[in-house]
Amino acid sequence: MYNYLNHNNILVGDQCGFREKLSTETAIYTLLNNVLSSFDRRNLVGCLFCDLQKAFDCVNHEILLAKIKFYGISGIANKLMVSHLENRYQKVSENNSKPNKLSSKWVHVKHGVPQDSILGPLLFLIYINDLSLSINQLANPILFADDTTIIISNTIPEEFKNNINSVMTEITNWFQSNLLTMNCNKTHFMQFLTEKQHEKKIEIIAPNSINTNINSTKFPGLIIDNSLSWKDHIAALTSKLNKACYAIRSIKLFLSVDLLIYFSYVHSVMSYGIIFGGNSHPSNSIFKLKKNNNNHYKYQ
Repeated sequence: MYNYLNHNNILVGDQCGFREKLSTETAIYTLLNNVLSSFDRRNLVGCLFCDLQKAFDCVNHEILLAKIKFYGISGIANKLMVSHLENRYQKVSENNSKPNKLSSKWVHVKHGVPQDSILGPLLFLIYINDLSLSINQLANPILFADDTTIIISNTIPEEFKNNINSVMTEITNWFQSNLLTMNCNKTHFMQFLTEKQHEKKIEIIAPNSINTNINSTKFPGLIIDNSLSWKDHIAALTSKLNKACYAIRSIKLFLSVDLLIYFSYVHSVMSYGIIFGGNSHPSNSIFKLKKNNNNHYKYQ
């Protein structure tokens, strides 16, 4: 089924999660490239970072099966999906050997796909696939599984503000139609700024208030600030590496520090995303930290 979806270009190119040759770094590159391109065109640019409540658990089986059929998955494959999703029941019981152990009643399962299975993530990609199509005329979406990031860019301030609210209206309607819930408390908007730009006051019309007063946010494994200076990310990374180096120095008195420990707790943390922020001025502190700790690792 995955080969069929790829061969027929059914899965949108905006989706980076659970797909071959795509990763979190693909999503990060797409975000940064869009923001920097907007800077080059002297556009106003901002991102809406959406958080969904238990997205995998809320996938409606009836809607999912309708989408599977719409995308042309028929015959035996379709029957297998129907068999996999329909007429499922579950209950909760105590895991012990007591004769009178407690258990709930059997309940018909109408929602949810298991995130840690082989088929579950693919079914979720099918379910959320048409989200991009509802807003791609207004903005540039980036999807990583259930993480939805939407880049809005425009030269004219009023149109920029109007596009933000139009996007919010479209995605709110899409989430409601597909029985998914956006967590407004964790959803936020961040405007990216050059040194010569001033932040525009943005009021987003949504079911609940959306935070628009932020200077940095987490985006798959990195902390991205609104000026792309990488200061916040480097500060957090320095703190994490200092703790890791201290732990390694401490256990070195009792254990031999081998490559596995170093690569698990230092190198992997330091190298992730280095292609993006490694050339920034604040990153010098990371390389100084590594140099100062080189003598603590006998293999270096």
